[in-house]
Amino acid sequence: MTLCAAILAGALTRAEIIDRFKAPAMVKVSGLVQVVGDCPADMRREFQGPIAVFAAGVCKKLYLADRRQPAVFKEPGISIYVGDGRTNDTSVVVKTERRESGEPVTRIRLPSPATSDLDRLRIEIVKAYALAVNGETLDDARAGAVLRAADPDLKDDWEYAQIDRWLKGEKVDRDDEGMLRLFRAVITPGVARESDVLRFASRLRLYPHSFDMPFAGRFHDCTFKDAMALAKTDPRIRFAALAKSREIVLAGCGRGEELAAAAEAYSKFLFELSRGVVEGKELSALLEDADMKFEIALESARKGDEERNAQ
Repeated sequence: MTLCAAILAGALTRAEIIDRFKAPAMVKVSGLVQVVGDCPADMRREFQGPIAVFAAGVCKKLYLADRRQPAVFKEPGISIYVGDGRTNDTSVVVKTERRESGEPVTRIRLPSPATSDLDRLRIEIVKAYALAVNGETLDDARAGAVLRAADPDLKDDWEYAQIDRWLKGEKVDRDDEGMLRLFRAVITPGVARESDVLRFASRLRLYPHSFDMPFAGRFHDCTFKDAMALAKTDPRIRFAALAKSREIVLAGCGRGEELAAAAEAYSKFLFELSRGVVEGKELSALLEDADMKFEIALESARKGDEERNAQ
């Protein structure tokens, strides 16, 4: 008996050892992907199938992006082993080998599948696909770019993450000019994420034309609510409101009906503020209506984010 066999025998019962040897491998995408459940039967049922579907889904999107039909593999080019660890180990262990035939195979082991880093696994699957199907060796950066090109949803997630990192002052993959363009862009047409709505909220202030000429001689910016009172003493508030009434519509455009409705409501309020005809409770009611529509947009965006994260 080898040392490995002795250790295995000491840790598992005879029935468990036989069960593992009998465990069938799942093969997907015309033989490209193989998932082996090197774990108890209950864990195979819980993890082997979902991981096989996950890996197959990544490969199918890559084939589609390459505009080619899946090739038939007699032996898998990607072999994933689902371990039996019941810990919080997030590691994804990768080893690339050459078979006797010279064909490459990437062996990926998930020691504890319940907590494996799925983003890391996805990147490793892309690299394994590139090697097995195209004969290419990719680094992480290139694999990430290939993945985003193949999966629009992941591309959107990556761009949102880039914006969040940039706003925090962290290093990103684009220069400031590129990030400003991305900041203003509609990333997912017709959809507002929570971060979209919060960035929209950052625009809900008025600013004087020149920084050295504050409103009323002392305010370098003001809220829409404060602007109603300041407009009575500084006419430049009305000019700022008129300019903002046009800008705010564009800020809410293309990001879903709820945010567009809020933008239109704020634009109406600002236009009336600039005219100076509607005042008092009637003007306040317009702002309250816009604020209510904003809250609806924010709640809708948060619900949408939760649903996407649950998928």
